[in-house]
Amino acid sequence: MAQIIDMPKLSDTMTVGTLAKWLKQEGDAVKSGDMLAEIETDKATMELESFFEGILLRQFVKVGSQVPIGAPLCAVGEKGEKVETPVAPPVRKPDGGKSVIAAKPPETRSQAVAAAPAAPAVKSAPISPVSGIRSPVYDVAGAGVRISPLARKLAAGKGLDYSRLQGSGPGGRIVRADILAAELAGPAAGGALAGAPSLLAKGPIQNDEVIPVSNMRATIARRLVESKTQIPHFYAEVEIDAEPLLAVRAQLNSGLEKDGVKLSVNDFILKASAEALRAVPAVNCSWEEAPSTSSGQAGIRHHAAAHVSFAVAIEDGLITPVIRDTHLKTLFQISTEARELAGLAKAKKLKPGQFTGGTFCLSNLGMMGIERFTAIINPPNAAILAIGTIVKKPVVKDDRIVIGQRMSLFLSCDHRVVDGATSARYLAALKELLEKPALLLV
Repeated sequence: MAQIIDMPKLSDTMTVGTLAKWLKQEGDAVKSGDMLAEIETDKATMELESFFEGILLRQFVKVGSQVPIGAPLCAVGEKGEKVETPVAPPVRKPDGGKSVIAAKPPETRSQAVAAAPAAPAVKSAPISPVSGIRSPVYDVAGAGVRISPLARKLAAGKGLDYSRLQGSGPGGRIVRADILAAELAGPAAGGALAGAPSLLAKGPIQNDEVIPVSNMRATIARRLVESKTQIPHFYAEVEIDAEPLLAVRAQLNSGLEKDGVKLSVNDFILKASAEALRAVPAVNCSWEEAPSTSSGQAGIRHHAAAHVSFAVAIEDGLITPVIRDTHLKTLFQISTEARELAGLAKAKKLKPGQFTGGTFCLSNLGMMGIERFTAIINPPNAAILAIGTIVKKPVVKDDRIVIGQRMSLFLSCDHRVVDGATSARYLAALKELLEKPALLLV
């Protein structure tokens, strides 16, 4: 009897998954442990594992379809076995149309697992030098061009020949930003068809259309609305003298060049934020509503460890990898782990345990030249730190006006958990640590 493999629930917020790529085709032999497909969730791209052996008899959904949890994806059975198309809830297709598939039979099961170095992957997928795993690529049939579905659709709408573009995504994949850049550059860049608009051409800046969002973008939108409407935000800012930090960083990096290691400003802030949470643990807390507490009343959960997460921008939005037990790790351990997690995040290969469970979050736009900004709290955290760029400006030092290196740190707080005085103590501890960076090396 054929076994039906259904769409599993891969995160606590997932309601649907997008079938990003089939790794096995109809008629292919399947063994237990083989990866059948890539599933895009609201958090990351996972691989669907088969627990059955046989032949892939039927694929019930097409690439790009959004499939509800529990709806069947494919059938595995004996060669020549007939499989009827089940009847189920509608599946939203990429073009907004609908197809009908079946709900899962109660006796079937499936599981998707995050990609690992030994897991089968797309044949042409490159291996990431950071994580050592394969990054998903999307090949145009007969052309071998790596391009994301969104970028391909955008290029078709703009009449751009993407086959001549050099992609900036993982493994050289062409992403949305590459298509937009090629459109602006025009034919001289080698990325557009003859007649494409030049940088100064008059006309619409883009097509007037609605492009469906990914599962990740939809989840981000929903959680941000919940955060801003349900959490009473307040903000506190401190400006630090970044000159000592830059000096220590430069000194350390000069001695690490031969090892290929380079500490970033963000590494120091990750370490300092965890140490500041140790000094002011009231910030390392979460608000819990009454139903989730044993007393039946609302409460504040105090976390015993500082699990600091940091925002990483990816094509579909952003994700926050977590450095667990940040307060117990050295600056160099944090730096190494942050680089590895950022690489996995950009390749959309983070495992659920690598982006959940954070107790505090950083959002850094300093590397993009933003001097100061406020960030929206990432629940269930009680606070998030927004980091601006380091700016040269005149400052008063020893009663003299000198050129200083200053950096703005903006703390957004959940006022149900963190009071103004608590946020001030936390920022004072953080300021002292960053202005005396030698304390972060012990």
